[in-house]
Amino acid sequence: MVGYVEVEPPRAGQRMKADYLTYRKATSVSVLGLVIQTAQALILLIYGVLHRDTVTLSGALIVGFGVPVWLGLSIVFDQHRRERIEALEAEALAQTSGASGSVFDSSGDEFRVASRRLASLYRYFIPAVSLLVGGGLLLAGILRIRVIGSQIKAQEGQIPASLSDPDGWAIAVGLGMAVTGFIFARFVSGMAKHPAWANLRGGAAYAVASSLIGLAITVGHFVDYAGTDAVRRHLPIALALLMVLLGAEVFLNFVLDLYRPRKAGENPRPAFDSRVLSFVAAPDRIAKSVSEAINYQLGFDVSSSWFYQLISRRIGALAAVAVLVVWGLSSFTVIQPHQQGMVLRWGSFSRVIEPGLNVKLPWPMERVEIPDYSRKLPDRPREVLGYTTTGVRVLDLGSPPPANTMTAILWTNDHVGEEVYQVVQPSRLESLRMVEPATRRGESGVALVSVEIPMYYAVRDVRQFDSFAPPEMRDGLLEAVARREIMRFLSHRTVDEVVGGDRASLNEELARSLRSAFERLNPGPDGVGRGAGIEVLFVGITNAHPNKAVSQSFEKVVQADRKMEAKIESARKEEVEILTKVVGSTDLARRLSEEIVTLERMQLEKAAAGAITEQELKIQSLLERAGGSASELVARAKAERWTRHMGERGRASRYLGQIVAFEASPAVFRAGEYFDALRAAMAGSRVFIVSDAVSDLRLQAELQDVDTGVSTFMPRGDSPRDY
Repeated sequence: MVGYVEVEPPRAGQRMKADYLTYRKATSVSVLGLVIQTAQALILLIYGVLHRDTVTLSGALIVGFGVPVWLGLSIVFDQHRRERIEALEAEALAQTSGASGSVFDSSGDEFRVASRRLASLYRYFIPAVSLLVGGGLLLAGILRIRVIGSQIKAQEGQIPASLSDPDGWAIAVGLGMAVTGFIFARFVSGMAKHPAWANLRGGAAYAVASSLIGLAITVGHFVDYAGTDAVRRHLPIALALLMVLLGAEVFLNFVLDLYRPRKAGENPRPAFDSRVLSFVAAPDRIAKSVSEAINYQLGFDVSSSWFYQLISRRIGALAAVAVLVVWGLSSFTVIQPHQQGMVLRWGSFSRVIEPGLNVKLPWPMERVEIPDYSRKLPDRPREVLGYTTTGVRVLDLGSPPPANTMTAILWTNDHVGEEVYQVVQPSRLESLRMVEPATRRGESGVALVSVEIPMYYAVRDVRQFDSFAPPEMRDGLLEAVARREIMRFLSHRTVDEVVGGDRASLNEELARSLRSAFERLNPGPDGVGRGAGIEVLFVGITNAHPNKAVSQSFEKVVQADRKMEAKIESARKEEVEILTKVVGSTDLARRLSEEIVTLERMQLEKAAAGAITEQELKIQSLLERAGGSASELVARAKAERWTRHMGERGRASRYLGQIVAFEASPAVFRAGEYFDALRAAMAGSRVFIVSDAVSDLRLQAELQDVDTGVSTFMPRGDSPRDY
């Protein structure tokens, strides 16, 4: 048996023999690193899944890729241990054989199984682990970047925030990882200074990576507790980029190691050994590396000069001066053009500062607070969108706007989110005498209308705005107060007034109601409201419509109203046309109608005959002045009257003449009248005159039509019957 004793790691400056005890120590440290790395990755993964925290999930990926690194190091160092034991046994056997022609001398490395396995591990296993870690980091980082990019695109350019709220458990986990990882990384990097343990640098790099991730989680939650989640918002992007950079560095190291020359017997440095993280794990190497780089660039030993030595001895004083300068710079603050700041002296309000460069007492005596702009999102209790004070903000107090604003505005358009219906009074149909009023029937009802009511406001009093509610509750409180007033306001309005009423007057009245409600907020010690510190720039009804299910029925009512109005206009047109045709003008027609009604009333009331005659003459005069068909009819009646009058007068005069002729000679008058009557009776008849002496008179006649088709269109006098 070969005895051994535990040895401590050699101190700096001492050389260490690379025996199997040395590699046994490295193996145990690698196994310990594997356990720590695995535990940290599982803790981050479990916390991220339970709390849906994107930061810890990204951190769990980076920490998890350190597990195969520690596993590979433990396998390699264990194989180193086996190789050293094998070499020690071979050396002991060679010494006991004594003969130079021993089989062990002739066989060479044929019995060095562990040595060949170790060489295979460095040739195949370590590069495979490096490529696995590098490819995994690159793939995970690219996928995380694509997921975050799609979330940013979905939120219209806004970086998505972590879903979880600041948590004390996250701070405890992050702080524990930061302390444990840094201490273990410093311990391992100290061991890696010795050539036999040089490959532990790769494990130390991922140990310090877990420490940095724990520190980032702790800082992000602390800053979120302070009032903004900007750090936690950007951490997923930073961790995704870190995964891509670490994966790219692994592949770059792999390619460079193929061409890097090595001494005989020197173990290659694994590609997963990050040079960047190694600097963080061993910060004392940074100053040495910088000093060596300066010496190399300048060509002489700068670190041995008096100036470098002076700076090295006075570095504490210089650091103190730098801290004082930085502390003095906290006396200056710059306020952006769209902001206003509140100066708090020892935590109490002091004054309001305007945009530009402002001077104050240094921190912590005075500090500047700028109210942040927060609002609720569907997938998160709150999200801080940024610091703004004087910018214009919008609250949707009713239904959200339509999804597509490029099409026609219709009642059946889909909205971005769920529609909000307001309770209003039903239509007052009794005013149109269409149905019996609901109140007369002993019934009552309400109507539901989807109303879009945006409110634009800006902060005018920063102190009141910051004090009336916490940042995450300000918009919610303003929405609740505004919606309560809107419900009261619309509950007394009918659906006709909301959908098609006077929007300008409604909006003005609604704005006055909301301003009065906001002024009653934030009561002071005396119980009187000090206001929310905002100014309502605009609030009003921009669109209103009933439910899409009854929109068609509503449209039918509107169409019926339009048809009724069209028929009324058509009747008015016909009225004007008829009155103009009859009288000549609508004004004269209305006046004639009024005068005729007056005449009828006078006749019913048995007025004086003179008054009735005067009214008739007045109407007649108006008719004579008219220029339409009525005037023409009156003129025709007058002409017909005179024609008939003069005809009857002529007959009377002729009758008088006949009387005079009869008195002068009655016999002659009678004979003349007789022959005139006979001529009139025999007009158009044929008369045959024969002698009385003819005893047997016979007449032969051919009964033929006088008018034929030939003589139908002959002029009068040319037809045979005219002769």
